[in-house]
Amino acid sequence: MTALTADRPPPPTARRPLVVVENLVKHFPLKGGVFGGKQHVHSVDHVSFTIAPGEVLGLVGESGCGKSTLARAMLGLTPVDSGRVLFDGADVARTKRRARKALRRSMQLVFQDPFAALDPRMRLETSLDAPLVQHGLGTREERHQRILEALGQVGLDASFLGQRPGECSGGQLQRIVVARALLLRPRLLICDEPTSALDASVRAQILNLLIELKDELGLTLLMISHDLRVVRHVCDRVAVMYLGEIVEVASREDLFERPAHPYTQALLTASLPEESGAEADFGTLRGEPPSPVNPPSGCRFHPRCPKARDRCRTEAPAPSAGPQGRVVSCHYPSA
Repeated sequence: MTALTADRPPPPTARRPLVVVENLVKHFPLKGGVFGGKQHVHSVDHVSFTIAPGEVLGLVGESGCGKSTLARAMLGLTPVDSGRVLFDGADVARTKRRARKALRRSMQLVFQDPFAALDPRMRLETSLDAPLVQHGLGTREERHQRILEALGQVGLDASFLGQRPGECSGGQLQRIVVARALLLRPRLLICDEPTSALDASVRAQILNLLIELKDELGLTLLMISHDLRVVRHVCDRVAVMYLGEIVEVASREDLFERPAHPYTQALLTASLPEESGAEADFGTLRGEPPSPVNPPSGCRFHPRCPKARDRCRTEAPAPSAGPQGRVVSCHYPSA
């Protein structure tokens, strides 16, 4: 049993990225392909990006584009086909068993649906105690004190410990889920649509709580969302994902004021139609995304892109670096 005296691990050295995702690929095989042939769902295809210490990186895209699969791959919960994830220089998939367990304590997931994330039959104290027991941390009394500390950090008190999930509101349960993630003293929180299951009245409270905790505890956040309003409110940079690929990465200001990729532009028009000039400046998002089982040749966005030319249909664009650290994968990006 490990005592709870060792708090958060030391910060990463210098200013190297805390997280490096390099050329990550994850395909899921399908049974019973056409004429018995093998087919695969191209969930994540050659994805690369970094997250700096203390940064909030947004990951946006339509449902089914691969965001959640990417998150699970980063945590080592889903094995990848190729590529790697480095956390403070350590390869998540290739660390030895004991080191991997410590690494996973440093990387925690905040789930989308708090009702699904907690056992409805279990008292909340038992649910909160489970990760500490699993990692062999502390005596019963030490674990109880850490649970109380985590509850205080999310604005709750000990009165919730004897309750079951069905006795709490959605906002209270999401705070419980955040508290559970904090118990292991992580350095990275991956928040997978953390407010999508909540009423609009409590979404801002949870988002503000996450940002307050980031500042107070020195956390780094990956904020996964399909809601660009959420991303605009909390993120420093934004990565845009389409059909398993990252098509643009830019600072929040550059992405919302000067989007370079046609898909980013169409997302802004679809998600923020009230923005001044959005309808006039950006194209509309046409049709449904193609199947990830058989993605289009060339640029995957070309069947829906108003700017597509012959080159887009046959040649996949390579990521190119732009000013202020922007990266865009497009043959004809906006200036």
